[in-house]
Amino acid sequence: MEISNQDVPRIIGNGHSGRKVYGTAIRLVLASSIAGYIPFTMAHAQTAVTPVPGFPAPTTHSQQAYSPFDTFTSRWTRADARQIKARSDPNVAVGANSMPTSVTMPDIPADFPQTNPDVWLWDTWTLIDAHANQFSYNGWEVIFALTADPNAGYTFDDRHVHARISYFYRRAGIPASARPRNGGWIYGGHLFPDGASIKVFGSTTLTNNAEWSGSTRLLKTDGNEVAVFYTALGFNRTADGANVAPPVAIISKANGRIHADLNHVWFTGFNNHTGLLQPDGTYYQTGQQNEFYSFRDPFTFEDPQNPGQTFMVFEGNTAGERGAKDCTAADLGYQAGDPYAEDLDTVQNSGATYQKANIGLAVSTDSSLTQWRFLPPLISANCVNDQTERPQVYIKDGKYYLFTISHRSTFAAGIDGPDGVYGFVGNGVRSDFEPLNWGSGLALGNPTDLNTAAGSDFDPDPQQNPRAFQAYSHYVMPNGLVESFIDTVEGRRGGALAPTVKIQISDAITQIDLSYGQNGLGGYGNIPANRHDLDWQGFVRDLLRSGTSSSANVSLASFVQQQ
Repeated sequence: MEISNQDVPRIIGNGHSGRKVYGTAIRLVLASSIAGYIPFTMAHAQTAVTPVPGFPAPTTHSQQAYSPFDTFTSRWTRADARQIKARSDPNVAVGANSMPTSVTMPDIPADFPQTNPDVWLWDTWTLIDAHANQFSYNGWEVIFALTADPNAGYTFDDRHVHARISYFYRRAGIPASARPRNGGWIYGGHLFPDGASIKVFGSTTLTNNAEWSGSTRLLKTDGNEVAVFYTALGFNRTADGANVAPPVAIISKANGRIHADLNHVWFTGFNNHTGLLQPDGTYYQTGQQNEFYSFRDPFTFEDPQNPGQTFMVFEGNTAGERGAKDCTAADLGYQAGDPYAEDLDTVQNSGATYQKANIGLAVSTDSSLTQWRFLPPLISANCVNDQTERPQVYIKDGKYYLFTISHRSTFAAGIDGPDGVYGFVGNGVRSDFEPLNWGSGLALGNPTDLNTAAGSDFDPDPQQNPRAFQAYSHYVMPNGLVESFIDTVEGRRGGALAPTVKIQISDAITQIDLSYGQNGLGGYGNIPANRHDLDWQGFVRDLLRSGTSSSANVSLASFVQQQ
């Protein structure tokens, strides 16, 4: 039985009913005056932007929807991405935040708590259905995260080749103010049995294998079967970390079951892992084309505009040889006669051709979600950025938002922006996506001084804002809540859940909600369910199996009454 919180909007759902065109126009006009926009006319979805002196105008994007099976790929252009630097204040004190506060995550305190002392954790996601609603199971909230052992002898920055998917749980329905400061998440252990995920590589020679990010689907909202879509990574490296062969990335799936009694949560199954997709070299770059290719982070969903179809978005790179000078004028995206446009040859000779991220799309061809075929990318970032990580589709007020995360260090030469969330809006899963906020794409960034070199999270520039790498791997949840993990705050490394923040989302505008929590920072690891899966038969079965009191109906009925 599924219990729905009616006051919480669904991430992916119909969302079209009751949409008022005139109300939308008024909201945009008001938001435009605040954010520096020129209000658009009722006939056009594209929000006109007043160019900042010294910078080009962004590319015009219509938000027009296409069939998911169409060949159209939207572009995040250089003209778009240069709007980020255009909105940066060149006159702030060294090491301050030069980005607008409306798109800046508030400062995380340096005395942040560890989520768990026994593991580092980073990329985190939730138990969702086909519409990205977040579910508790029989009274327990559950999350999944990449984890590594802080006591195993490797450094925080070497954790990626040792990553395992683990799970955490806590009792549902308790407000953040009533939980421990660290969020109260209980570490459940590794999700998959040891040695299970390596099976997808067959006889490939490996020195390490790792489990990287994805998503976890509750297959029936009154049952306990779950499917985990994740990225299996295989490495063949020398003792000093050099690649003997390119890493092997396989988007994979494993099915299991969730269980819970009155005291804890556990999982069974996940013994059989099925490889779903490897890059094709036509749409998505392979390891043979570029040993540093990206192919990971599957997020599956059903689209209300295409009932009966299950889609997957993922991070990819544009196919072709690494560094090939094949960016186009369309990738630059300048309007004719723009005095601040760049020359294509100059851009390609700058080294920008090494940055060719895209957000890919695939569709399942069977009901068991084990057979998939590639579709053309939804969006490309050729000569703009090299990483569009953990993409997700978020539907609100009939608009389709494509959120992703990226680093300052992965922008191409001549482009700059903070670590954080980037987003695009259109009228369907495949659209001529308009980058959010001034046409830039920046939705929520770390406090960063774009006038000062960044360095890296493990070796930041001493003059850079000490929170430029404070949080990463953000995931946008129901009602605009955004969770992430702590990387580095004032030189202290993290591996813990960050405070949850909230963004207000309206058409092509987002802004941080400073009324949420304390000055915009909510509780650490505040990742609430907005739906409840009550599996009565499973609850009784799990109570009996664990030897707990068999008064299951009374216990579960008591939980229902508390909601």
